[in-house]
Amino acid sequence: MKTAKGWRLGMGDVQILAGHRPRPPLKKPVWIIVLVCLVSMFLICAYVYPPRGSAACYMLSSRGCKALSDWLPPDPAREFTDEEMASRVVIKDILNTPPLQTKNPKIAFMFLSPGSLPFEKLWDKFFQGHEGRFTVYVHASKEKPVHVSSYFIDQDIRSDQVVWGKISMIDAERRLLANALKDPDNQHFVLLSDSCVPLHTFDYVYDYLMHTNISYIDCFYDPGPHGNGRYSDHMLPEVEKKDFRKGAQWFTMKRQHALILMADSLYYSKFKDYCKQGLDGKNCIADEHYIPTFFSMVDPGGIATWSVTHVDWSERKWHPKSYRAQDVTFELLKNITSIDVSIHVTSDDKHEEQVRACLWNGVKRPCYLFARKFYPETLDNLLHLFSNYTTF
Repeated sequence: MKTAKGWRLGMGDVQILAGHRPRPPLKKPVWIIVLVCLVSMFLICAYVYPPRGSAACYMLSSRGCKALSDWLPPDPAREFTDEEMASRVVIKDILNTPPLQTKNPKIAFMFLSPGSLPFEKLWDKFFQGHEGRFTVYVHASKEKPVHVSSYFIDQDIRSDQVVWGKISMIDAERRLLANALKDPDNQHFVLLSDSCVPLHTFDYVYDYLMHTNISYIDCFYDPGPHGNGRYSDHMLPEVEKKDFRKGAQWFTMKRQHALILMADSLYYSKFKDYCKQGLDGKNCIADEHYIPTFFSMVDPGGIATWSVTHVDWSERKWHPKSYRAQDVTFELLKNITSIDVSIHVTSDDKHEEQVRACLWNGVKRPCYLFARKFYPETLDNLLHLFSNYTTF
């Protein structure tokens, strides 16, 4: 009873004193809510106005800006335009369609030349005995070629004028592909110039190209003035600067990629309109950028990033090294055919060398099947050495 009375007295005292005591401090849950709000506001500000300097980043985290970026949500994905959506649907459908199996798969050798081909006799020797395993197409842009090999007679296609550095070069390549695609047996397509020569036997080249499922398209990222310095913002939104690539035009291409290139109008139109000499004070060269950029965007895993056609840029001039008669020796050809890494050099002040091993189905192998720039005067030396250097 005493205990109960004491309890009643205590409660009464509290009730009496309650009206005269000051308001108690905020309870813990309220402080937690306030703290969460402040942190949220801080993160939102950091996302909208990211820190510009490394010192500011390290004030937020010992791991720097990358740690902060890991906390933040990714940038919203850009919504494709109607044209992009349609283009990507077509490209995806072609890539997902199994290659057409034919009884007699062939390689299409497509020659892009101003006129007659000075090395027809050498190519004739290369093709002999392999009838039915290849086709030949010749695009002569300046004068009707005179042929000395039966493999080239009546293989000229309708040609048009080609100007170096302009979109007409791409037009000629697409014209060659369109004619070659009419033959369903053509499964791989090789673009060659009038100064190109074979480095191996036909069997070696055929096995190299037919027994791999990729295209050999020269492609690398060059941050310098002769690479991404040629990019134009007019290519947005479809082609962003980070996707812009550079490479030599001399490709070999599987049939699926040839079909994709012929089907493309969206990305082609961007390069036709905005990759040209003099635009915005820049000298964009379409044949050095369109195909590398296009395939790097739509099927980067389906291409090797080097060309199987060798050219020597070691002199670091505007044009690659050209070979005279006295240059063509057994040692020269042996050295070229033994190269097993591709090297790209950026055009910025760093002149960074990008070195990659040439992998064929995951195995390191020599890179080159063909080579250029040979003067016509080298023909006799090449014919004399052909049987020897093609046995490497």
